[in-house]
Amino acid sequence: MSRDWNHLFKRMPELLAPTMAKDHPNLPVVKEEGCYYYGLDGKEYLDFTSGIATTNVGHRHPKVVQAIKDGADQLLHGPSGVIMYESILKLADELGKVTPGNLDCFFFGNSGTEAIEGALKLARHVTKRPYVISFLGCFHGRSMGALSVTTSKSKYRQFQQPSGLTYQIPYANPKECPADANVDVFFAEKLEKDFETLFKHQVTPEEVAAVILEPVLGEGGYVIPPKSWMKKLREICDRHGILLIFDEVQTGFGRTGEWFAAQTFDVVPDIMAIAKGIASGIPLSATIASQELMKQWPLGTHSTTFGGNPIGCSAALATLEVIKEEELLNNAKEVGEYALKQLQELKKKHHVIGDIRGVGLMIGIEIVHPETKEPNGDGLFEILDLALEKGVLFYFCGNESEVIRMVPPLTVTKEQIDDGIGMLDEAITIYEKKLIANS
Repeated sequence: MSRDWNHLFKRMPELLAPTMAKDHPNLPVVKEEGCYYYGLDGKEYLDFTSGIATTNVGHRHPKVVQAIKDGADQLLHGPSGVIMYESILKLADELGKVTPGNLDCFFFGNSGTEAIEGALKLARHVTKRPYVISFLGCFHGRSMGALSVTTSKSKYRQFQQPSGLTYQIPYANPKECPADANVDVFFAEKLEKDFETLFKHQVTPEEVAAVILEPVLGEGGYVIPPKSWMKKLREICDRHGILLIFDEVQTGFGRTGEWFAAQTFDVVPDIMAIAKGIASGIPLSATIASQELMKQWPLGTHSTTFGGNPIGCSAALATLEVIKEEELLNNAKEVGEYALKQLQELKKKHHVIGDIRGVGLMIGIEIVHPETKEPNGDGLFEILDLALEKGVLFYFCGNESEVIRMVPPLTVTKEQIDDGIGMLDEAITIYEKKLIANS
């Protein structure tokens, strides 16, 4: 197998579109287990990416694997509506027990982007209003509807001309709060002013169907807004009859220490989009709203062939069970706090580490130029490559790819955190020595 694998890997540039095949670091692996990948090179790699916040219960959890096998013995495909099957109904019932507020009615799809598309369509249909407001820095997907509200990187929108029926306003980044201001008061007042300016000069509130955001910026750099800002947003939406959509594709299923970030911020949206951690890597997503809203979405106005796949639903049910049985929400909080403390200690040693921020096991480590403290994306990739050589895999985020994205499985232990941060420490030490030598 290795000879064939190596040959195919060398042919990757001709077999796969570069836009798909050239992500970082392109590590060839042959197996995954728990918190680890096993490389084609025979090495074990500690995984602090979780497949980009997807395998929250760890890679190939035995219960999830068994659920997939058992499901395949019964059904491989729906489509829901043409036939009906137990796993999709049971999953909707179980999810409704952990979703916030009255969000208990589901449209199942295959990806986060599909869930966003559904959320936007539902909001526009119910309100009969055309416009949507999103926030600068948020990522919501790459299909044309989702792309119209995505602003984490301009390259995603280059030459695409997504729908003009959207407006963007600034996200609350605590780093931008003046030193002499109260962060809660400052951003709540700023949000009011941002909306006031938008409504005065660009669009009336009566034309706005929804406001959409990530409760914690994902690709935009793992920015965590103040809770007061989020509550003010809910208040503004209610004031104008605007629906609030939470994109919980990355923040869901325990990543922030609660089932969903909505519960972390104590704000219930009208519509929610979920994916990633829902089924431990099997493609599945959902657009969620109350029964009251969903009933206003008539038969046939939105549909799917593959959404809510029976095996995906079985994997999701097992994933929910594991999160509960192994108390992974508590582990995310406890180990997440431990990781932040260890990283703050690491920051004291290294001038290239800027801001460190996190909630649960969703942690961002900013890499900066040591003198100017400006974002340093080039340095980040050197550090990630060095860390990979040591045996730990991280991913990146931020508008300039300047933030290390640390999202290990929620099953991660303190000992594994120590191992991973230790390897990161070694990588940064080598990088800083190189900077000194070249100065």
